[in-house]
Amino acid sequence: MNQTQQTPGRAPVTRRVAANGLSFCVETRGDPEGDPVIFVMGLAAQMTLWPEAFLDAYADAGYRVIRFDNRDIGLSSHLTYRLTGHPVAVMARHRLGLRVASPYTLHDMAADVRELMDALALSSAHLVGASMGGMISQLVAATYPDRVRSLTLIMTSTNSPKLPLPQPRLIWKLAGVGARGHHEQAVVARSMAFWKVIQSPAYPINETDVRDRIARDFQRSYHPAGILRQTRAIMATGSLSSMTRRIRVPTVIIHGDADPLVRPVAAKQLKHLMPHARLEMIEGMGHDLPAPLLDDFAAISQQTMAEA
Repeated sequence: MNQTQQTPGRAPVTRRVAANGLSFCVETRGDPEGDPVIFVMGLAAQMTLWPEAFLDAYADAGYRVIRFDNRDIGLSSHLTYRLTGHPVAVMARHRLGLRVASPYTLHDMAADVRELMDALALSSAHLVGASMGGMISQLVAATYPDRVRSLTLIMTSTNSPKLPLPQPRLIWKLAGVGARGHHEQAVVARSMAFWKVIQSPAYPINETDVRDRIARDFQRSYHPAGILRQTRAIMATGSLSSMTRRIRVPTVIIHGDADPLVRPVAAKQLKHLMPHARLEMIEGMGHDLPAPLLDDFAAISQQTMAEA
């Protein structure tokens, strides 16, 4: 569909929405009367990481498309809690299944989604979650089962400490090794190095496009303290396995067989815990959303939504 053929209400509209005691930046597009689909993004990622073509595939199909910045990222509320504990010690506690102190957890972020639905007058919605957003989506479906129509879980896991760690070459990138500083040039350099490691080997990134997107996101919002708190929230939440077992809504799991961050065994565990779910293991996909696969992802997801 080209620009001159847009259906009424399809153009994106961005506004601030108060929910769960916070302020969220929310964008909607598509048919205002269509079935709502909420897109939940992952760690350290603003809502702008969702590809426009992916969102438009849902809008073109008649859905009401909703994306938002999670708490502590983008243009949503930035919290001010200071973290305590050495990061290495905190990671060790998480891997041992011990309690980790944190100002909030993924359960709070799941409540954010529910409260956003209330604020938008949505009795229920389909959820599409990527990475950490997939974890949050699992918690919404398990905790508030009447609010979720279907789940599309992309490159995510149960957050179990028993799952394999990311590939060693990626751990260094996660630790922030690389160009130092918080100015745009340093941030873009670090982020580019990270994306080169997690990209899909069968679908190489266009470096110019990725660099431009990183620069735009930096100019939109740069909040590294929020990223640290989101990371701590993941570790403080622990395994979701007992919650994931409760999920009964139609679910599809999309995962890359070359994902160096959330290893492919994570998708197989999800399938084991949700026997009713459909597992789509994508050959040559890493931890990103390759442009050539977006139409396929949308079709797989919408097929699952049709089952709800």
